[in-house]
Amino acid sequence: MSRTRTPAVSGWFAGEGDAFRLLGTRCSDCAAVFFPREDAHCRNPDCPGGTLVETPLSRRGRIWSYTDSRYRPPSPYVSNPELPWEPYALIAVELKSERIVVLGQAAPGITVADLAVGMEVEVVPGVLHEDTETTWTTWNWRPTGVRA
Repeated sequence: MSRTRTPAVSGWFAGEGDAFRLLGTRCSDCAAVFFPREDAHCRNPDCPGGTLVETPLSRRGRIWSYTDSRYRPPSPYVSNPELPWEPYALIAVELKSERIVVLGQAAPGITVADLAVGMEVEVVPGVLHEDTETTWTTWNWRPTGVRA
């Protein structure tokens, strides 16, 4: 039996492999970029509000900040309380051309000891949770030059 791959949040990312991208929106009037995407109105308080257009975000950025998660988050985060908690790194990545910072988990196997502020990272597909029928996908950040 094969598992169904389902995005954890529809419309936030698309593609596979080197074509994998986070999807944001850009205001046609002020050029502000939003992630998570904004589909109702421009959030820039100085903008009269233009049309919001889906835009793929840069695949690479630089670490702005990072930390690790050493505790099991509460529901709706999915984790098996019967298994030991595995800490994971959280990375805030600056996308220079979009002028935004995007938070995400580090790719599996990457710890805070592997990271440094200013390091280049790339967005890659990740797994948020899986069961016998479905794999819920998300994004991860991985230092460039590191392969899974």
